[in-house]
Order: sequence, then structure tokens, then C-alpha cells
Amino acid sequence: MPPSSLAIAASEPNGRLMPRRPVPSLRVPTLSGAEWDLSEQASNRFTMIVFYRGFHCPVCQTYTRELDQLASEFGERDIGVVAISSDTRERAEMARDRWRLENTLIGYDLGIGKAREWGLYISASRGKSSSGVEEPSIFSEPGIFVVRPDMTLYWASTSTMPFARPHFKDMLQAFDFVQKLDYPARGEL
Repeated sequence: MPPSSLAIAASEPNGRLMPRRPVPSLRVPTLSGAEWDLSEQASNRFTMIVFYRGFHCPVCQTYTRELDQLASEFGERDIGVVAISSDTRERAEMARDRWRLENTLIGYDLGIGKAREWGLYISASRGKSSSGVEEPSIFSEPGIFVVRPDMTLYWASTSTMPFARPHFKDMLQAFDFVQKLDYPARGEL
């Protein structure tokens, strides 16, 4: 028996992006020199947007390096990937260069308002991070969003902290399963 409309309305989190529904627009400058626009990514089976905290975050360094090392495997599955932060261009360049990111498109200047639209948590600076890098005065916390070509949300994971993020190798296996069985987006109610 399908849930009543009252149950559906009550279960929908206020302000969260919902699977199978349109996502907000997203356009950011990238270190490649071009602007990246989500609406122009429709040729991919999926687009995976990896929001990271910024250059100050040592966990982000490890995480984006793992993503960078697996970039070709995502490409083989027709999954477009971009890593985006609220960092300035200068800080994004430092992250790319010092973290040795060679295969991942890096977006920057994500506005805090846009980060909130995507359901990301926002933090204020605590001064220097554990890696000794000054935190920006305000920045977004991490999240991963997988979007279908029709600009609807397929999969999302956000965090209030830099820790306990989905592993990209696990995600690759999940994408194989999803594509083999044409598995639908879940969490839609």
C-alpha cells in the first residue's frame, strides 16, 4: 500500500535536496580557465560533484588525492567529476599543486549562499587547521552529489565534519551495481 500524501509530506526534510527532484543550478570558475556549469554536463551518465572544505583541510587532501587517482575509472563509467570548494583561486591552485591533483577538474569560489542551496553545512574559522594553514573566515563542509543528465538528484551525502566520507572505491562498485541493474534513486519520499 503506498504511503499517504500526509506521510510523504511529513517525511520530506525541510530545505534538503530530494532524490529524483531537480537540483539547484551550479556554475563555478575552474583552474582550467573555463567556467564549469552543471547544466552543460548532460552528456555524462552521471555527474559527481565533490564539495570539499578547502586547502586548509588535511582530510580533504587525502580524499581528493584518492579521487584524483581514480579519475580514469569514473571516466570509464561515463561519470563526470568535479571537486569544488569555497576557496579563492589562489588557495585552489595551492591545493592542486601541493596535493598533486593532476586528473581532477577543480572549481573554486563557491558562494556560501549557493553552498546552502545545495544543503552543505557551513563553518566559521577556528584559526589555523591541524596542518597549520589558516582557515577561511567561513567555508562549506564536505558533500557529494550525484546528478542525472536530467538535472535530478540521484545520490547525496553531506557531513558536518571533515571525517567519515564515502570511499571512492566503494562508490565505483556501487556505480557498477547501479548501472547493471538500472537501480533507481532512493530516499525519494
